[in-house]
Amino acid sequence: MKSASRSANQKSTGTVLPAWEQSLRRNLPLYGHRNWIVVADSAYPSQSRQGIETIVADEDQQAVVEKVLSLLRSTHHVRPVIHLDRELAFVDENDAPGVGVYRDWLNSSLTGAAISTLPHEDIISMLDRAALTFCVLVIKTNMTIPYTTVFFELDCAYWDGDSERRLRAAMQA
Repeated sequence: MKSASRSANQKSTGTVLPAWEQSLRRNLPLYGHRNWIVVADSAYPSQSRQGIETIVADEDQQAVVEKVLSLLRSTHHVRPVIHLDRELAFVDENDAPGVGVYRDWLNSSLTGAAISTLPHEDIISMLDRAALTFCVLVIKTNMTIPYTTVFFELDCAYWDGDSERRLRAAMQA
C-alpha cells in the first residue's frame, strides 16, 4: 500500500512531486464547475475565508501555469475560464522589468482559451463569492511582477451555456 501512495506522488522519473502539484492532482478529480485554481504572484495575500486553501509553490510562475493548464487539459470533466487582471496591460516595463516578456508569454500560452480580463478587485470579489460555497486552491509562486495572477474558474467540460439555455427553455415550454 505504501508503494502505491508513493508512486501517486512521483513523476515518471521517480522524483517526488512538489506539494502544490500533489495537492492539485489530489483535488482536481474532486473539483467541478464553480471551483477555482489560482496561480498567484508572491505578494498575493493569504485569504481568511475557510473555502480557500493557499499553498506556496516557490517556483517560476510560468512553469506552474503551464503545469496547471496541462493538468486541466487532460481532464474530461472541467475546462478553465481564465480571468486576468486588466491592470496587467498597463503595468510599465520601467516600473516592473520583465512585464513585457511575461505578457507576451501569457498571450501565446493562453491562445485559444476562454479569457476574461477584469479589474483585479472584481476578480477577487468573484473569488470571494465562490469561496462561500466552493473550494478554491491558491498556488503562490515566486513571481515578483504585479497583476500577473492567473485565475482559473472551472466550468463543466461536457455541458455549455447553449445546452443549459436549451434545457431551461424546454423546461418552461
